[in-house]
Amino acid sequence: MDIFMQLLDFVLHVDRYLGAFVSEYGAWVYALLFLIIFVETGLVLMPFLPGDSLLFVVGTLCGTGLLELPLILVLLSVAAISGDQLNYRLGRYFGPKVFQWENSRFFNRSAFDRAHNFYETYGGITIVVARFMPFIRTFVPFVAGVAAMNPARFGVFNVAGGLLWVGGLTLAGYWFGETDFVKAHLSQIIWAMIFVPGLLALVGAWRAKPR
Repeated sequence: MDIFMQLLDFVLHVDRYLGAFVSEYGAWVYALLFLIIFVETGLVLMPFLPGDSLLFVVGTLCGTGLLELPLILVLLSVAAISGDQLNYRLGRYFGPKVFQWENSRFFNRSAFDRAHNFYETYGGITIVVARFMPFIRTFVPFVAGVAAMNPARFGVFNVAGGLLWVGGLTLAGYWFGETDFVKAHLSQIIWAMIFVPGLLALVGAWRAKPR
């Protein structure tokens, strides 16, 4: 419970922690940021690490001159794209090992076929949109791998989604992070960036549920 509370405190006050880390460790913050984004997108068991809020705060720190914007954009784009690629590969590797047991209770051929057809048809937009949804973005590339989405198709949309996600949120923080409104309401903005996309995803999933 203590670890969970510490992690929650880090997520909700990432601006304070990053600012202190930059002051104390300097350039090592770039390695830390790369690791956080790579792990959050690359390991299906780590969806609780900060993503959207982290990128926004990083952009804000770039606006104050504490971090270099061009280096951050390149470094974190590579982390996001390579992380999703790893997640996809893990899904491709483990999926067949489970689904080859066609007579086991873990296998449902029709469900697998539906998932495969869905990702071949809608997988591209799903991968891009999921980038902006906490928790969901960590699972989508893994499921795409399990569903055997075409690797080249996944790669194209992975790159597009990674660039849009990192570039969009980092630049938003860079341009707007130092405004009076954002500085006064940063905690609320971080809460909104965590929960609003997830709530929209839940509503969308409920409305899409067969009646």
